[in-house]
Amino acid sequence: MASPSDETPPERLTFGTAGLRGPMGPGPAAMNVETVTAATWALATVLHDRGLGGSTIVVGRDARHHSDEFALAAAEVLAAEGFSVVLLPDPAPTPVVAFGVRRFTAAAGVQITASHNPPADNGYKVYLDGGLQIVPPTDREIEAAMTRAPADVTRTEVSPATTDLIADYVRRASSVRRGTGNVRIALTPMHGVGGEPALMTLREAGFDDVHVVAEQYSPDPDFPTVRFPNPAEPGATDLLLALAADVDADVAIALDPDADRCAVGIPTDSGWRMLSGDETGWLLGEYMLSQIDPGEVAAACMVASTVVSSRMLASIAAHHGARHAETLTGFKWLARADDEPGCTLVYAYEEAIGHCVDPGAVRDKDGISAAVLACDLVSVLHQEGRTVPDALDALARRHGVHATAAMSVPADAALVDHVRTHPPTSLAGEAVDVVDLLDRSGLERTDALIYTGESVRVAVRPSGTEPKVKAYLEIRLPPGDDVVAARADAAGRLDALRGDVVALLQRGPN
Repeated sequence: MASPSDETPPERLTFGTAGLRGPMGPGPAAMNVETVTAATWALATVLHDRGLGGSTIVVGRDARHHSDEFALAAAEVLAAEGFSVVLLPDPAPTPVVAFGVRRFTAAAGVQITASHNPPADNGYKVYLDGGLQIVPPTDREIEAAMTRAPADVTRTEVSPATTDLIADYVRRASSVRRGTGNVRIALTPMHGVGGEPALMTLREAGFDDVHVVAEQYSPDPDFPTVRFPNPAEPGATDLLLALAADVDADVAIALDPDADRCAVGIPTDSGWRMLSGDETGWLLGEYMLSQIDPGEVAAACMVASTVVSSRMLASIAAHHGARHAETLTGFKWLARADDEPGCTLVYAYEEAIGHCVDPGAVRDKDGISAAVLACDLVSVLHQEGRTVPDALDALARRHGVHATAAMSVPADAALVDHVRTHPPTSLAGEAVDVVDLLDRSGLERTDALIYTGESVRVAVRPSGTEPKVKAYLEIRLPPGDDVVAARADAAGRLDALRGDVVALLQRGPN
């Protein structure tokens, strides 16, 4: 099996799952002012070629090292190319830029961010088409134009905009709330830019009993209290759950550093735990669809999840008479799930704690509006005398127990090719069939393998942002009243499945 250290370093950064992203340093294979100016000149060239010269472009940034100078460089290149630039004056969550593209009817948006990557990284994220992430062939067009960028890209001075965009965003994000009542909330922005906007939004939504993790509240690009600033990583939410227990909170919310992801923690009989991205997806999907009138209205509504997420959302949609779409991984695809006549996207999620709960305002994952909706759900459950575990049990009784897990190994895409040519015939004691997504055409084609049996499902794919191969596991059991026994059964099957997948990936090429 190849290790990441065996790979040849790239000659230059290329657009991946979330735009340009990589370590900061000199040269075209790293994030620096030269890379940013070349990418921005290339973006301007593509927009000019499409007849969008002179349009408005929103530029924002997180609080990582050098994000301020990267954002200023991008804004000044765009201004020199004749665009009207809205340069946000302060660090802001990534969803605010996506919101701003729609708010200003802008041709594009640029956010300087590396999301939840390590402190040494930074990135460059591009929105087009009403605040949607770019997809092929636009990314390849920008890459091609980058190779033609002049050595000394022209820049024109830009002053930060005087805008009430944050206030507009807060008002809109707070409006996703459906219910009433209050709950006690423990919150961490994990050293990122989501702290103040999240507090403002929660209070605007009527949640005024919010306790923050003091050590993680202010932006700090070194992320000193966590190994990796990702709420999904083991140990990253320890301080949050300790605070939640200390203040007797009703729900815990963790945002990632650019506040586009949201992880939810809940109290249980055995203590606090974080929900998986799938569990939160089921709960929010059910809550959203339960608020929609049945019949023709529900039939015109669509919810979406990805090929590596749980299958339960499809069952929830069918129960409510709504549509469900399965897309490739990433919100650049989820946000386009309703790209067909007669339907409107109302909710989308991916298992990596990304949730889009207000597609009319933000066509991307948005941790802050997702936090509002999660807290709203908890408040409604409390008014009904129920808990989040009660709600999960009700979903399991109706749709069956779904047990999920994810794993990864350091490797390159050659491992997926090896698995493709040496497929398993059974997993966890069940015969499995395989679907190779490379056999599909057009935008449905990707480097991924899906193995499906009677109760098992495994998706294997190379990571789009890291030198890893990822596997997504799910056990699905039929509906029944004894949820405790079904969960125990599913847990045993999931352990067996995990062992088989580990063995499968370890038999890769040397």
